[in-house]
Amino acid sequence: MPRDRVELEQLEYKLLAPYAQKAADSRGRAFPEPKHGLRTDFQRDRDRIIHSRAFRRLEYKTQVFLNGTGDHLRTRLTHTMEVAGISRGIARALQLNEDLAESIALAHDLGHSPFGHTGEVMLDKLMKDHGGFEHNLQSLRVVTELEEKYPDFNGLNLTWETREGLAKHYTQYDKPTHLEEFNFKSSSLEAQIANVADEVTYYSHDLDDGLDAGLITVEQLQEVGIWQTTFARVSREHPGMDRERQCAFTIRELIEREVSDVIATSAANILAAEVTSPDEVRQLSKPLVSYSKELKKANQQLRDFLYKNLYFNPVAHKPHERAVAAMGELFRAYAANPRLMGESTQRRLEKVGLYRAICDYIAGMTDRFALEEYRRICMRD
Repeated sequence: MPRDRVELEQLEYKLLAPYAQKAADSRGRAFPEPKHGLRTDFQRDRDRIIHSRAFRRLEYKTQVFLNGTGDHLRTRLTHTMEVAGISRGIARALQLNEDLAESIALAHDLGHSPFGHTGEVMLDKLMKDHGGFEHNLQSLRVVTELEEKYPDFNGLNLTWETREGLAKHYTQYDKPTHLEEFNFKSSSLEAQIANVADEVTYYSHDLDDGLDAGLITVEQLQEVGIWQTTFARVSREHPGMDRERQCAFTIRELIEREVSDVIATSAANILAAEVTSPDEVRQLSKPLVSYSKELKKANQQLRDFLYKNLYFNPVAHKPHERAVAAMGELFRAYAANPRLMGESTQRRLEKVGLYRAICDYIAGMTDRFALEEYRRICMRD
């Protein structure tokens, strides 16, 4: 016989740490719904995210390289799946709730604009006098308002805990805005895992894409300590490998080192904090899931290298600049004639206002659709 939801919830109490967030203890959904017979609330969150339109659109949104640049380069979707996998692994090792960590990871970039972080900066600039744009809050808007699938409410009606993880998604890139609904100093340990897993993923896999695209080289990476020590060990332990395989295996070992460090450091932090419940974790001023000081310093050097040699490399960055300039023209065209937008967006104009409706519409676009709209509207003879 299959396990039902009640059995799964009881297993969480038995197997997970006392400070793990249990599905049965969720603060619930904004719109009350009957419990599912076979799935916990966090498992339902995960499934709702995966089946959303916003999730599918991530396949055609930029990670580092403009979508369509290369068949092997990561998109926002493949990045998200990698974050989710790492999140589950860390959560499992720390006896935390894998389903919640995975749900937060899968949803953390749903609100990201087309054209990567350059697109986000442009949308924030365009919305300067109208409330700004920040993709963490936009992810929250997607799951609370913009998805339209259910008869009795807009959004996906996710649990409070999953939405908390989106509202408090904090990395080197992301500095979330405080929201009164999630008025705790910190987030759950599962949300903290998704934050760190996001950084682990883009450090290692942006490096992988940069090497694959030929924009950075092994010779340049000799200045990065964490790469050089790992690459040297891989070369010593596995002599005779070709360069491509050496690089791929070095990145695999880097991920292993990062994840192992996070698990060991976080376990020590949790033990020292003596927390006994999820809400005790939320009352702390600093996160417990983190790298060691040594690895944090090493990652900062790697991050500086990536900014210098990859993110602002003209080959990767120039197409973004042209694309976001097109985004700006498209924004102004919609402002001048809102009827150019989709019907569902036009229906929202009175409720949210012209500029927020335009922002929601453009933020939801894929790279491909945004450029098609630009050509259709702004490049007509």
